[in-house]
Amino acid sequence: MTDLHAADTHDLIRVQGARENNLKNVSVDIPKRRLTVFTGVSGSGKSSLVFGTIAAESQRMINETYSAFVQGFMPTLARPDVDLLEGLTTAIIVDQERMGANSRSTVGTVTDANAMLRILFSRLGQPHIGSPQAFSFNVPTVQGAGAVKVERGTSVQSVKRTFTQLGGMCPRCEGMGSVNDIDLAQIYDETKSLGAGAITVPGYTVDGWAVRIYSESGFFDIDKPIAEYSERERHDLLYKEPTKIKVSGINMTYEGLIPKIQKSMLSKDRDAMQAHIRAFVERAVTFTTCPDCGGTRLAEGARASKIRGISIADACSMQISDLAAWVRELDEPSVAPLLVTLRHILDSFVDIGLGYLSLERPSGTLSGGEAQRTKMIRHLGSSLTDVTYVFDEPTIGLHPHDIQRMNELLIQLRDKGNTVLVVEHKPEAITIADHVVDLGPRAGTAGGEIVFEGTVDALRRADTLTGRHLDDRAAVKDAVRTPTGALEVRGATANNLVGVDVDIPLGVLTVVTGVAGSGKSSLIHGSVAGRDGVVSIDQGAIRGSRRSNPATYTGLLEPIRKAFAKANGVKPALFSANSEGACPNCNGAGVIFTDLGPMATVSSPCEVCEGKRFDASVLDYKLGGKDISEVLAMSVTDAEAFFAAGEARIPAAHAILHRLADVGLGYLSLGQPLSTLSGGERQRIKLATAMAESGDVYILDEPTTGLHLADVEQLLGLLDRLVDAGRSVIVIEHHQAVMAHADWIIDLGPGAGHDGGRVVFEGTPAALIADRSTLTGEHLAAYVGS
Repeated sequence: MTDLHAADTHDLIRVQGARENNLKNVSVDIPKRRLTVFTGVSGSGKSSLVFGTIAAESQRMINETYSAFVQGFMPTLARPDVDLLEGLTTAIIVDQERMGANSRSTVGTVTDANAMLRILFSRLGQPHIGSPQAFSFNVPTVQGAGAVKVERGTSVQSVKRTFTQLGGMCPRCEGMGSVNDIDLAQIYDETKSLGAGAITVPGYTVDGWAVRIYSESGFFDIDKPIAEYSERERHDLLYKEPTKIKVSGINMTYEGLIPKIQKSMLSKDRDAMQAHIRAFVERAVTFTTCPDCGGTRLAEGARASKIRGISIADACSMQISDLAAWVRELDEPSVAPLLVTLRHILDSFVDIGLGYLSLERPSGTLSGGEAQRTKMIRHLGSSLTDVTYVFDEPTIGLHPHDIQRMNELLIQLRDKGNTVLVVEHKPEAITIADHVVDLGPRAGTAGGEIVFEGTVDALRRADTLTGRHLDDRAAVKDAVRTPTGALEVRGATANNLVGVDVDIPLGVLTVVTGVAGSGKSSLIHGSVAGRDGVVSIDQGAIRGSRRSNPATYTGLLEPIRKAFAKANGVKPALFSANSEGACPNCNGAGVIFTDLGPMATVSSPCEVCEGKRFDASVLDYKLGGKDISEVLAMSVTDAEAFFAAGEARIPAAHAILHRLADVGLGYLSLGQPLSTLSGGERQRIKLATAMAESGDVYILDEPTTGLHLADVEQLLGLLDRLVDAGRSVIVIEHHQAVMAHADWIIDLGPGAGHDGGRVVFEGTPAALIADRSTLTGEHLAAYVGS
């Protein structure tokens, strides 16, 4: 037998002394070219190890191979807090981050499918109208004429030239698919003058630059109410084209209020807006489908050019599984390589369980699971091997029926010679691992250690939370609650729903199930969420800077600041690190950031406040013997006890803390930046915040996302407490433990897209198991072992 070549001995990724976030000097060896699953309760340190350490260092080292000039245009990545990392390979991260905060971004544009279709139609479309740009809704038609100077020998001649660039953008809606009508009464109060705050758009304060450009432009008398403006003045205020003016000696560009609002607010995806901006837009603007392009975003020429009677607009509106079948029928040797690539992209959508989408679907409307699987598509046909693929809960949003398909894809990637690292909670996904790394023993400061490494069989025998709960199976309840009424839904037709009529029982725990794309969210968010008394907790990301923390997000800091101010006879603003109480050296950030150009930005604890974020004088003020920085360093559990009695008793703060503990976040510290929280922790903070609202009906969209098997039990207890308190709870969910615990199940299907959109079962979990007529029924029966 030949000796092993030295190059073949590097078969481990070696991590030594990892301390990112809550990791406690973790050391671990991960086998290469194997599928390793990282498990542990939410907040135990899985993402800190996999994403914050291994993947982050791999990406940083790849960036360092570029010149300093190129690195200047790339995001700067700090070196993770780790002693040694060996054996790293190129990491490709496929995470759950929502895609596209841009309303021009669609499923087709983010996967190159649109680019392929545009080339296809520019070659085969009849009548022929032009280049691929003529089929792009992001390219406007541009025409121009003028003189150009051409040097010929010693003479210079002036030659007249005209040019036309034919684009596919609908000129009416500028490629947005919808036109908006702005309610002028919502953007200004015509009884007031500019100087008295007539403009009511968020961010337009009287002394701010946004308003000063108008009031100091010289176009208006700033003391005259808008109601008394002449026709010309009103036009200048609302619609004037960009004009250069001077404000306080500074050159500025003046533009009418309407185009300014359209550019700064209406061009953004609504989900990416801050809450107060979104509220303003929803109040002031009505969006209607563009009457010229019918919402297709495309100009008339692009809609008229067809292949076998299908235009590019028709192709993008088709369900992808149907589009894939149509493309397979095209046999044109002149574009054969293009058709092969396009077929592969579309077939990948179907293989990965996203065949129910259409290419025109805005990418910002995809769920976290759908976004992650869409990102996977570009890697499925890749010729690269010896790559590290990093997945963050790839089974999110997947019905048990689809998890098997996802498992096969992960195994395919591994079998091509890649290292696959998966952060996962679902037992069906954990069981396919070659190697398991279990973190814990608990979450937050009680976690950050490796409690198990080895095979799945060895994990079953291990005395860890994951090992003990791996084979847990929830039993169907012996008795279900009796409804107190019903929410009627009649003729629901949103997205793929086929005139659905259903009665959702009140006063019980109702679980809405069905494969991904069957119409669950369309039914509940489309027909129930907007009603009075309904509180909806969706999967939308929490947006916040590194200054945001659980105390600021939940509104907890407000009563605490007031209590500190009252106890010490000073202003509440002193107890905010973002206001008057901030350390002057670090401006309340707690750390100093040093920008080193193309090198990684270095962050170091502030030497003046020692990371406490507050000015030293503020820390002299106490409440219950503690200063504000000590309070923010407390865990939720400690703070709940602290604010319950004695001098520090604050009922408003205690109520918020009780809700945070109720959703299983007792270990979080009040001042921990939101940017360091895991996906499951963020969703539970939203749940705790929403529980304060006085709703009668609660809608939860996959609340088990990011939850460990042991935490699902606690979630079920919380849902029971909500129902027992007289609330109605509707849960959109794929987790069989939640289905088994339901009082009533509404199952949609039978398939996804146009194969779904119908109610295929209504009844108790026991009846669904006995019936076994649906995919959900089959999987639930297998889960409970009947």
